[in-house]
Amino acid sequence: MPSLTEKDTPFLALDRARMDRNLARMRSHVEGLGVALRPHLKTVKSVPAARRILGEMTSPATVSTLQEAEAFAAAGCTDLVYAVGIAPAKLPRVAALRATGVDLVVILDSVAQARAVVDASKAAGAPIPALIEIDCDDARAGLAPGDPALVEIGRILHAGSELRGVLTHGGASYRAFTPGAMMAMAAQERASAVRCAEALCAAGLPCPVVSIGSTPSAHFAQDFTGVTEVRAGVYTLSDLMMAGLGVGGIDDIALSVVTTVIGHQPRRGWILTDSGFMALSKDHGTAGMPVDQGYGLVANIDGQPFGDLVVRGVSQEHGVLALREGSTATLPDLPVGTLLRIYPNHACATVAMHASFAVTDGGREIVEDWPIMRGW
Repeated sequence: MPSLTEKDTPFLALDRARMDRNLARMRSHVEGLGVALRPHLKTVKSVPAARRILGEMTSPATVSTLQEAEAFAAAGCTDLVYAVGIAPAKLPRVAALRATGVDLVVILDSVAQARAVVDASKAAGAPIPALIEIDCDDARAGLAPGDPALVEIGRILHAGSELRGVLTHGGASYRAFTPGAMMAMAAQERASAVRCAEALCAAGLPCPVVSIGSTPSAHFAQDFTGVTEVRAGVYTLSDLMMAGLGVGGIDDIALSVVTTVIGHQPRRGWILTDSGFMALSKDHGTAGMPVDQGYGLVANIDGQPFGDLVVRGVSQEHGVLALREGSTATLPDLPVGTLLRIYPNHACATVAMHASFAVTDGGREIVEDWPIMRGW
């Protein structure tokens, strides 16, 4: 196979050695606190990568699209949570996959969805299990702890399909910028899910699963009492947001976009590359963090960052590199044709822009090519 210097740019490079270190660190932490890890495979969207992450493909996993569920099931996954609120029209597809022997679980947070799951279970002649989504931080979807709809939904599911338990996602951990704030968010995430599980049990309903997780909260959590499993995904590859939150450093980021310098605008202090938002995505998730990395941090072909050189702008196929605002550094001399790497803000968004990973073991030699699925 070619080296990183022999492929047409832009393309996605994955450092397998870095990824393996990330996998070992998270699994050791979570399992060391006595709970199961259910990795979220939406970050990699790749069967070979999933095999690396799970070890045994029958191990618990999480997905965010039914395409992912179907592809990973075809590769041997049998224990999956589809962790996006279920659209009723997708339930026949869920039932069809369950009929093949895959324990695919849906999530929901409304009476309407619960009734749709019951109707689909009757139509399929087999129960479809569901987790009730809890909003632990006012960040996205789910029922607030204490909402009486929790028990109502639980009773509908228990009577007509299968109430599997509760699930929450500590998305507000992405806005916690100190270890203390992160540990407090992790504790809040756990407490919210456990409180709702206890409410279901007090109402005489089953709650065998208490599922929580985000990469930052999982990394900083100190106590999983009452929790049965932790979901996390970005830790597998890491990114600039994780580095900004203290979940490892730049040298833990296993993902980069390889790009070529295609021009200069000296009067503006710009270097132009062939990696725009179709290669990097438009995710600017570090904008509200203590260090704004633009649309990506620039490194040389061997992965060493230039310091204050970031992607300051993107159009469809152009990247604009410039020094970070306020920097006193000197713009590096990067002639046309120079190969660079861009560390991304958000691994999941960048992966979804590409068809495959060019896999290395820390050097320039490409040792494998891992296909990436796209779509829903």
